[in-house]
Amino acid sequence: MRHCVLALTTAALLCACGGAEPPQPPADTGYAATLHQKLLDAKPGDVIEIPAGRFAFDRSLVLRASGITIRGAGMDKSVLTFKGQKAGAEGLLVNGDNFLIENLTIEDSKGDGLKISESNHVTIRGVKVQWTGGPSTKNGGYGLYPVKTTNVLIEDSVAIAASDAGIYVGQSKDVIVRRSRAEFNVAGIEVENTVNADVYDNVATNNTGGILVFNMPALSQQGGQIRVFKNRIVDNNTDNFGAKGTPVASVPAGSGMVINSNDDVEIFDNDIADNRTANIIVSSVYSTGYKDSSMAKDFDPYPERINIYGNRLKGGGNSPDGVDLKALRMATMGLTGSFPDVLWDGYFNKDRKVDGQPAPGPQICLADVSGVINADGPNGYDNPTTDIAPFRCSLPKLPAIDLKRT
Repeated sequence: MRHCVLALTTAALLCACGGAEPPQPPADTGYAATLHQKLLDAKPGDVIEIPAGRFAFDRSLVLRASGITIRGAGMDKSVLTFKGQKAGAEGLLVNGDNFLIENLTIEDSKGDGLKISESNHVTIRGVKVQWTGGPSTKNGGYGLYPVKTTNVLIEDSVAIAASDAGIYVGQSKDVIVRRSRAEFNVAGIEVENTVNADVYDNVATNNTGGILVFNMPALSQQGGQIRVFKNRIVDNNTDNFGAKGTPVASVPAGSGMVINSNDDVEIFDNDIADNRTANIIVSSVYSTGYKDSSMAKDFDPYPERINIYGNRLKGGGNSPDGVDLKALRMATMGLTGSFPDVLWDGYFNKDRKVDGQPAPGPQICLADVSGVINADGPNGYDNPTTDIAPFRCSLPKLPAIDLKRT
């Protein structure tokens, strides 16, 4: 464990199984110039309608205006394809407040599918981003990718085959991700260094890791106050195809719900099953090999105040990914045994204080789980234990996120 953090299309299914991608109708290349110009000329209040059809682009689309709506005729009806893209990285790059995009598909961008940066009041609704060749390190990193944003709603959307995260929200504040689906990505849904987020009523399946709540050590904002509930997180066993050296490349295949170096996280009322490394992983960035010298000065590497209860868990933990995790399972569970529902790497702040008094401990509260394994990372993973007594605790519930959408 030393280096471990802890509306599927026919095309994706065929490619994942090694079959040929079904032929697509020819894309209209003549519309590209029209849409580029509409985005360039956009003024607050404009609604840019994209008709039904397949439209080909050889360079990124860019919008740098506020108060804009981009509306397609429907997911899988209005399709923007970037296969063979020659210029730019993203499919669509947006920098503008009060932005709404809905009812369309973005395919095969060279880099991220839809990136929205430094924007306030963002709505992504009924948008699919996919790479039609199936999982590949050559695919773009992120599907839906709002970063450094505020007041963000992602709903009824789909992400397939991103080489980092399918649905990602990073360094943001006040976020809801709901009723969406992530499949065949490295990370299905990821909330990273984000404050105040609700992730619910989603499906994460066939990813390397299902839903990730991460804090990374070199970013300016630390995250927390994250609720993950009423999701289906099952069969996330796709081999990791992330680019070597990226943080997500260290996620073990078979990770269901992963919490890494984040505080104030509540996981409840989810169906989590058959993730072969572990259904739930709680870990510190120390498990990835990070040293204190490579972290921001005020970064907190320890997961604290993690509240896990009321989930429906089954299967999983029977075939962990990586030599270290396989050895850990053998040492603790025997040749044919499985990890319990929760795998914790064992890192915690021994100097933590509450009301000025020493209060060491992981602050991880577990209920309704089959058990927990403490992998004993701080001591070289030499003395793992399965004592659940330290995790029999309670924490206050976190508040719901209200974006005040009408």
